Order: sequence, then C-alpha cells, then structure tokens
Amino acid sequence: MVVILSILLLVALIVFWVVSIYNRLVRMSNLKNEAWSGIDVQLKRRFDLIPNLVETVKGYATHEKEVFERVTEARAAITRAHTVSERAESENMLTGALKTLFAVAENYPALQASSNFHQLQEQLTSLENDIQMARRYYNGAARDYNIAIETFPAVLVAKRFGYEKADYFETAEEERTTPKVSF
Repeated sequence: MVVILSILLLVALIVFWVVSIYNRLVRMSNLKNEAWSGIDVQLKRRFDLIPNLVETVKGYATHEKEVFERVTEARAAITRAHTVSERAESENMLTGALKTLFAVAENYPALQASSNFHQLQEQLTSLENDIQMARRYYNGAARDYNIAIETFPAVLVAKRFGYEKADYFETAEEERTTPKVSF
C-alpha cells in the first residue's frame, strides 16, 4: 500500500512538473506573439503612411521614376513576407528605399518647404521610433522564450510539444556598419 501511494505521489509530482513547465512555455510563447503583434501594428502604420509620402514627393519630383518603383516594390515585398526573417528583410528593403526617397526630396527646395511633406516626415520619424521600441520589446520576448525552451529541464517538455526557436527581428547588415564621415 505504501509503495503504491509512493508511486502515485511520484507520478503526480512528475505530471505537476510537466504541466507547470508547459504552462510557462505557453505564457512565454504568448508574450512573444503579443510582442510581434506590436511590431506588426507599427509596421502597418508605416506601410499606410508611405503612399501619402510618395505622392507628395511625386508631385515635385516627377522624373525620379526609379525611386518610386523601388518604394513600391519594397511595399509589395512586405505583403509577400510570411516569416519574421522574411518580414525583417522586406522592411529593411523598404527602409533603404525610403532613405533614397528622402535623399531625392533634398534636391527639391519647394518640396522641403511644403508643410504637408514636413508633417509626413515627422509622422514617419515618430513611427520609426515606435518601430524601434517594438523591435526591442519583441527581441527581448523572443530571447526569453528561446532561453525558456532551450534550458534544461524545460527543453524536454518543449521538444515534446513542438516548441521551436523564435527568430529575432534584425536590422540589415548594411545598417550595422558605422557611417563614414569626411570633411
């Protein structure tokens, strides 16, 4: 009788242990997904702002067709992206296209004086700051989730229930290099 109770107690402890680890992994996975949703919301706001910005610049710089095509292609690539890494790559392509668009805008003094252009530029700057904060939050949640599923003993439960490592939302390699400044 004591042996049976001991075995039942051991089984109950193991079940409790597995359930508590599983619940922790579910919580961490949901935090990671919620963090990704935060990035997605900010990127959608930027995605929606870009056509207004392009149309404003187009009104002043009609012969800069290649720049507008790059922005349009970058936006289209975002709609085709399905994974975090594909989305990050597409967003980095859009960031590069926007840098080119602003470089073109600098050549048009009338555009620089436009209050509509300035308002759109300020909105985009604000959105970029929000995106940066959302990226940091997501990457922190992804880091915590990855640590949780890769450490012992949780790794035993994570593998059994199909938890996989989360990708980080990283910047493009060219954005990591130090800009060269010369006088």
